[in-house]
Amino acid sequence: MTPTAPETPPSRRQFLKQATAAATLLGTDLAQRVARGAPEPDAKPGPRPKVIDCHGHLTHRSRPTWEKEDRDLIEAADRLGIDQLCCSLLTPKRPASAEGFRECNRWTLDATKRFPDRVLGYCFVNPGHKDEALEDIKRCVGEGFVGIKMYNDFFATDPVVFPIVELAIELNVPILHHAGHLHYFLKEQPRISDGGHFAELAKRYPEAKLICAHACGGGDWEWTIKALRHAPTVYLDTSGSVTDDGVIEFAVNTLGADRLVFGCDMSMSAGMGRIRGADLDPATKAKILGGNMEAILKGRKS
Repeated sequence: MTPTAPETPPSRRQFLKQATAAATLLGTDLAQRVARGAPEPDAKPGPRPKVIDCHGHLTHRSRPTWEKEDRDLIEAADRLGIDQLCCSLLTPKRPASAEGFRECNRWTLDATKRFPDRVLGYCFVNPGHKDEALEDIKRCVGEGFVGIKMYNDFFATDPVVFPIVELAIELNVPILHHAGHLHYFLKEQPRISDGGHFAELAKRYPEAKLICAHACGGGDWEWTIKALRHAPTVYLDTSGSVTDDGVIEFAVNTLGADRLVFGCDMSMSAGMGRIRGADLDPATKAKILGGNMEAILKGRKS
């Protein structure tokens, strides 16, 4: 029998990532303690920094399982140590009609009441319906919503988007906008915005709080990060299902930790694991996991 070569032991970084992923799936707090470099069990840990998922979604009520799926979202957040989730509810078919997004926003409001202080609402709108969108944003923010969600109905630089941005500035709330930089044409998303669109929009409206979604959503994440390098008022959320190594570290080195906000977009374990397992110090992780988003949400007008 031919002897097998001994396995190469994992590096410290690989070990930490594996331990984080395993503990996350088991629903324990080991992921948090390992990634933070926690003290020995007999030491008294300090208060845990607040964790805010800036990019979550509720389930459309056309699905008969919507109540269970919403509860599952909260249970997943509990297991992962996520304190609050900023959520929107999207129409199954897009572009959304005015009645469609208004209905979604009414259901989001209901979720904020069913899960008080856990679910924070984003007002989802299609800027193509200008008057209805502006009216619903005012209503939603007046009822406690924390921001605005837009998908890919128009590029972020299209003039129809400008009134939404101007109202967001007036109300001092952020806009979370769907994004990606693909290497191919996506028929279902012909107007998907990328980092370049947000940099251009931020140049026009430097006082706006813009969040470019999906650092890890697919496509060329290095291009996206670099495109935002000279747009200091644009934040980048860390959400997406891509698990490439080094995305978060590259983003921190390129943009600075103050411009990253933690998001899952329903890829819960991957979303948390990429931050917990990143080669960053605890203070930097705390900023990304909640500190930056907490600062963004301060000062909104009702």
